[in-house]
Amino acid sequence: MKFIAIIPARYASTRFPGKPLAMLGGRPVIQRVYEKVKEVISDVYVATDDQRIFDAVEGFGGKAVMTSASHKSGTDRIKEALDKVGGGFDVVINIQGDEPFIHKSQIEEVCRCFDDESTQIATLGIPFTEKGGMEAVANPNSPKIVVDNNGFAMYFSRSIIPFVRGVEQSEWMGKYPFLKHIGLYAYRAEVLRQVTALPQSSLELAESLEQLRWLQNGYKIKVGITTLETVGIDTPQDLEKAEKLLSEM
Repeated sequence: MKFIAIIPARYASTRFPGKPLAMLGGRPVIQRVYEKVKEVISDVYVATDDQRIFDAVEGFGGKAVMTSASHKSGTDRIKEALDKVGGGFDVVINIQGDEPFIHKSQIEEVCRCFDDESTQIATLGIPFTEKGGMEAVANPNSPKIVVDNNGFAMYFSRSIIPFVRGVEQSEWMGKYPFLKHIGLYAYRAEVLRQVTALPQSSLELAESLEQLRWLQNGYKIKVGITTLETVGIDTPQDLEKAEKLLSEM
């Protein structure tokens, strides 16, 4: 199969304007993400609506595509980028532009999901650990996944799923292997074009999780498993933590 990785990157951000161009260890965040992905996927593009980001990517030797500023999601942006790039790709990988520590093995795992011909969309999950406890599981900013016996998502939720009946919540960790969602996605090219044409669904609007639109419309989402945590950058404080982490590597 022919894979392409597209990294959506916007300059505007409520919590951290200009985040893709913020310097991390002497290089822009977007460059670090790009170089990590390039270790695995030969065809990598940054999809942006900002000339500064476009110029920075081309400046370090990367490939960039200018896209509309009106997109409501990164999924819509990568669909436009795919159409502009062309090339007859089979699978499109959507890499978050704020995760400079994404692991090679995570990208490889999401690619392996397409060895199953019934996979239309793929993503990753990581088991919650005893160290984080139920407090981490209960965090609504960490969506949970329930999967079926074949590794396909049954549901995503900001709530704790499943509910463990007859057991004190403090003891739930030992009764069920709760799974945290990691927002790395990949789509068969024709499926990407289909899901971006769908209207928002009632479940998506309720939980503010785009992937519920796809599930509610019957698409099959394969969930690869990783044991490696990602380190995203959402705020200037996160960048400071990332700088420290980089210095320790």
